[in-house]
Amino acid sequence: MAVNALDTVGLVRELVRRQTVSGNAAGQRAALGAVTEVLRAAAPHLQRTDGTDPGQPWTLLSTPTDPARPRLLLACHVDTVPAADPAQWQRDPFGADLEAGRVWGRGGSDMKAGLVAAAAAVAGADPETPVALLLTSDEEIGSKGAAAAAAAIAGLRVGAVVVPEATGNQVVLGHRGALWLTVRAQGVAAHGSTPQLGRNAVLELVAVLGRAGAGLPLSHDPFLGGETWNPGVIAGGTVPNVVPDRAEVVVDQRTVGDGAALLDWWRAQPEVAAVDVLVDLPAVQTPAGDAWVTALPAVVRPGPASYFTDASVLRPVVGDAPIVVWGPGTPAVMHAVDEYVEVAELEQAAAAFAEVVRRWGGGSGA
Repeated sequence: MAVNALDTVGLVRELVRRQTVSGNAAGQRAALGAVTEVLRAAAPHLQRTDGTDPGQPWTLLSTPTDPARPRLLLACHVDTVPAADPAQWQRDPFGADLEAGRVWGRGGSDMKAGLVAAAAAVAGADPETPVALLLTSDEEIGSKGAAAAAAAIAGLRVGAVVVPEATGNQVVLGHRGALWLTVRAQGVAAHGSTPQLGRNAVLELVAVLGRAGAGLPLSHDPFLGGETWNPGVIAGGTVPNVVPDRAEVVVDQRTVGDGAALLDWWRAQPEVAAVDVLVDLPAVQTPAGDAWVTALPAVVRPGPASYFTDASVLRPVVGDAPIVVWGPGTPAVMHAVDEYVEVAELEQAAAAFAEVVRRWGGGSGA
């Protein structure tokens, strides 16, 4: 079946119109169903497996070939970040306008275009080609859907993985991990007119944050780059005239190692009462000299992706299989106002993925 058996532009527009914000299980489940329906219509031989947790949906579509043959896995997420302040957008963020060679809207680049390009390649694959498409939820908030699907993927023999995130159709060989922490300070409440009788938890937390920039033991990797930290959300207190006895900050740290030293640092600070781990995803790196990578029909970028992907969850369950991040879309517009994807990039990705699938079916592994 030819790759153009799917209306790739039409399907991207259909998915962009769907609000699949992370945490919205119903919206994401409906999107999974819509993609599956289109694929099964184009390729009825595809075998379907669905997750059983209603709050964390995922779907795996696979060709019915010999399970002993190593599979090419294309792993995509359906969720998006919110379209914050739609009034700032030039177009409806869920309108999926097709204009100036672009599909506009939230999720166009991240990563509904990559999903559609991968789906088109799988739909066009020979039934005997060992290929599978994984569709996950809640990637944006810690790859939760991929974690829910991990046991199913571990049951496959996976030979290589493509994660079609937005890379401008360049092959990217890895990215840093993520360690998200909730750091809490505990104080003593008092009347706002007599703050000396209490202990202000907000000020305790501010003191820790003031030291973190110089104190955190941030590591560096020659390929992945340096570790970073960002206090993304901070909260404390109830009303102005009460000394706050609780305060917390959610810290996003991008890691190149296991993050243990960073976690230990926060826990060792005298003002910190508790630290909870929200997200702990490892870094991912595939050797540039891998034979499958060098045969891919795309330019290999010399540096890593700046963001994390479901590859962090997949790496431990696919063994030594090479993993690449590679797909249509502009990284600069991911999560941004007026997100879009270039139709030309979508079509280029669909053709490239179809070629990779065709070669995989030929037994070359390339």
